[in-house]
Amino acid sequence: MKHKKRNAMLLLVIVLLLSTLISACGGKNGNSGEGNGTDGANDGTVKLKMLLLGAKPADYDEVFGEVNKLLKKKINTTVDVEFLDWYDWSQKYPLRFAAKDDFDLVYTANWAFYSNQALNGGFYELTDELLKSYAPMTWKAMPKLSWDQAKIKGKLYMVPNNNQEIMDKVLLIREDLRKKYNLEPVTSPETFAAYAKTISKNEKGMSGFAAAAGGGYKWNELDNVLLEQYNEWKLVDPNIPFAYKLDDATGKVFNVYDTPEFKKLLIYYKDLADNGGWSKNVVNSKNDVWQEMKAGKAASYKRNLGSVGFDLAEARRTLPDADMAIADLTPNQKKTASISTQNGMAVHATTKHVERSLMVIDLLQNDKQIHDLTKYGIAGKHYEPVGDDKFKPGASQANFTGFSYWGWNSALNRTDASYPQEATNMEADWKKKIYHYPLETFVFDDQKVKNEMASIGNVMLRYGVPLEYGLVPDLEKGQAELIKQLKVAGIDKVQAELQSQINAFLAGK
Repeated sequence: MKHKKRNAMLLLVIVLLLSTLISACGGKNGNSGEGNGTDGANDGTVKLKMLLLGAKPADYDEVFGEVNKLLKKKINTTVDVEFLDWYDWSQKYPLRFAAKDDFDLVYTANWAFYSNQALNGGFYELTDELLKSYAPMTWKAMPKLSWDQAKIKGKLYMVPNNNQEIMDKVLLIREDLRKKYNLEPVTSPETFAAYAKTISKNEKGMSGFAAAAGGGYKWNELDNVLLEQYNEWKLVDPNIPFAYKLDDATGKVFNVYDTPEFKKLLIYYKDLADNGGWSKNVVNSKNDVWQEMKAGKAASYKRNLGSVGFDLAEARRTLPDADMAIADLTPNQKKTASISTQNGMAVHATTKHVERSLMVIDLLQNDKQIHDLTKYGIAGKHYEPVGDDKFKPGASQANFTGFSYWGWNSALNRTDASYPQEATNMEADWKKKIYHYPLETFVFDDQKVKNEMASIGNVMLRYGVPLEYGLVPDLEKGQAELIKQLKVAGIDKVQAELQSQINAFLAGK
């Protein structure tokens, strides 16, 4: 009897072991060797979650329904996208990593926490072997320089976009109103101020410039143009007020708040504010600046040249009574191009599907059908293809736009067939004089000064933003208080650490 029990127990153990082994073997998917986990469908399809910036498009479900059909067919995978609205993405984005939320793919950029999250362990390190195996099309198409530019301390955490952009910003203005009031062409800070003040004075309900500081942005919207471009400076990081001169081979950093140029600019901003240059509620505003322009509530806004070009094309289609034009306020200054990390996609460090995530990125960048769908929507509805590289907006274009599909920009990008010739000409002219500066690929590691960085950011929001928008009556007193509070926040420690890293970077070149 004991032998029978012993044999029965032995048989039960063997059955359990075999069941476990069979289950483990069956839990692998032949496409990538990854486990399906709990997010797989009954047919073994892997479901990935992707975080993107921007508002969810009205036709997202329809478009990504088609995208997922293709992904499932090609790599037995589907994606579900969560969108972080523009007005609060900068607060919510880092919180998703801090909470170790469950997602696989995420948009990132040098202006959207790339270095911060890479250094904090938020992104999965991408090795050459992983990329060659699971993103072979991207590996082959991407220039080596682009991979090198995306590395932090010699390691890669992003698949950068493969489409160089011009960094400099321009303004879109109401050319019809400029002519109406017989104003000079807007080509400088002085001519822009005259334009903005005249429009706000004479056009009821219209401000001279559309700005929205309520989303947590720590600078005046015009600083990119009037502080950086005009003076040929480069801000090291938008979260701290340090810059260097583009042509300074020594890379000496300085606090822009404590410069004669900034002091002069405050007077300029105060004059604009006092004369209706922007809304008096600008510090709390979360409005979309392009929507403000289209609604006739503002006479200008600032963006990069490509975005302005597309918006101008839209205006000429939908707002025939509002003649708009591109204005470059720094036509004679050095022009800079983006490094590859201007846009890109990363893999979350906690994902269970690294390989499959890379396969999705590979298709987003290089598969023509999927690239077109995710960037332009459904042909015949959201856009009309014009050859292989151009398109015309469809009747429902507005229902699929406004989010960070730039993360997979590549050579497959189409150009709007109505893209303004003046924007094309300006971009071609800029590309002839792109300036490459010594610190072009430098990335600041804030690990040793994270607490000070957080404090500095709070000071910039509380004291810097109102000052720059001309809402502080006494500029000299306001500037002094800003600098004082930055000292308390630990700005000297941050500057010393930053300069030390820059010195080491330049010494190693």
